[in-house]
Amino acid sequence: MASFNKVILAGNLTRDPELRYTPKGTAVAKIGLAVSRNWTNEAGEKKEEVSFIDIEAWGRQGEVLAQYMKKGRPLLVEGRLKLDTWEDKNTKQKVSKLKVVLESFSFIDTKSGDAGSGTPPAPTRPSSAPSAPSAAQATESLEGDAPHEGDDVPF
Repeated sequence: MASFNKVILAGNLTRDPELRYTPKGTAVAKIGLAVSRNWTNEAGEKKEEVSFIDIEAWGRQGEVLAQYMKKGRPLLVEGRLKLDTWEDKNTKQKVSKLKVVLESFSFIDTKSGDAGSGTPPAPTRPSSAPSAPSAAQATESLEGDAPHEGDDVPF
């Protein structure tokens, strides 16, 4: 049976990125993304539904996000779904959470900057970031940035 695990989201950060490092020195950033859906119901009322998505960014991508992104900034994310399961320490119940593991991202510029923050929008490409890698290089770097069995994530 074939399977396909791809997520593409555009939204705003719900908090500043939280950058940590594994004991082996691999960077991992946790970000929250708010994604909204607007529609009009049968009665003609405008409705909005907001979903809050947890995202993990590994390696250099996590470091770049932590450096350039702040709460409220827009971001386009491509990644894959991952289900984490663990046992709650207090209740001993099995708990699970669905999150997105980031594979690539794009900064989304806002035309007016951050509403009243006085800071310019994030650059479309950080000056310290290398030019876009080929597909083979991107795959190699993503595989190198992925966590390995036994890596402890300090969250």
